[in-house]
Amino acid sequence: MAEITAAAVAKLREMTGVGMMECKKALVAANGEMDVAVDNLRKSGAASAAKKSSRDAREGVIAQYIAPGGQSGILVEVNCETDFVARNDAFRAFCDEIAKKVATDPNANLEADRESAVTKMGENIKIARNARLEVSGNGLVAAYIHTGAKVGVLAEVGCTKPETAATDEFKQLVKDITLQIAAGFPHVVSRENVSPEVIAKERDIAANSDRLKGKPAAALEKILAGVLDKFFQTYCLVDQGFVKRNSEVSVKEHVAQISKQLGDEITIRRFVRFQVGETAV
Repeated sequence: MAEITAAAVAKLREMTGVGMMECKKALVAANGEMDVAVDNLRKSGAASAAKKSSRDAREGVIAQYIAPGGQSGILVEVNCETDFVARNDAFRAFCDEIAKKVATDPNANLEADRESAVTKMGENIKIARNARLEVSGNGLVAAYIHTGAKVGVLAEVGCTKPETAATDEFKQLVKDITLQIAAGFPHVVSRENVSPEVIAKERDIAANSDRLKGKPAAALEKILAGVLDKFFQTYCLVDQGFVKRNSEVSVKEHVAQISKQLGDEITIRRFVRFQVGETAV
């Protein structure tokens, strides 16, 4: 068998685009024969997947997996090159399986799954990101994938009594909260979660707008308070108008009503909202 040199491994990598370890293994299996190693990598699909990995993948879907019992959940964004593949049932099934694998093992090596999907779909595929939420104390984690799978939400809603989480009313509330997040596009749960830098920026933009120039100081402060209040009503989840009730009450008010009905303290603890392509450079 010919000696497997670093130069040979580097050459094979240059020819196929496959990683160094895979190239070394391919050369060992081919007894050092470069052409045989190239052919074997092509047959396995590894070379094809590596070449496709340089192509843009800005389409895709959001997938989710909620563990039985609703105590933890995963949200995953998987990208591909075209919307045609993103709408493919086989691609959707692959994304669902990836979400389940990540939920089962956060450190799972998914490269073999990705390469296999690239070979089947004929496009570059990237497992772009994932987020996990686990219940702290009592409550539930729920997910919602909007029609078309371009937007996905994961949310944790808590309560103080374990029996509350088992009620249909609580489960419906958690589901409604995920729908609200998908539609309303909030950035944080409440005003307390808004960073001072964000507030200062919004205040500065408003204070220096043409319509407020020349206003008396006392009047300006009242106007700025109103401007910030309107900002919070879009930026903060609990301040948004609750869409399921035509925004007649805020999310905070609706949660308070359900809390009173169930005799418990219900809190929206945190959420994650993914939209396909929003992290693409």
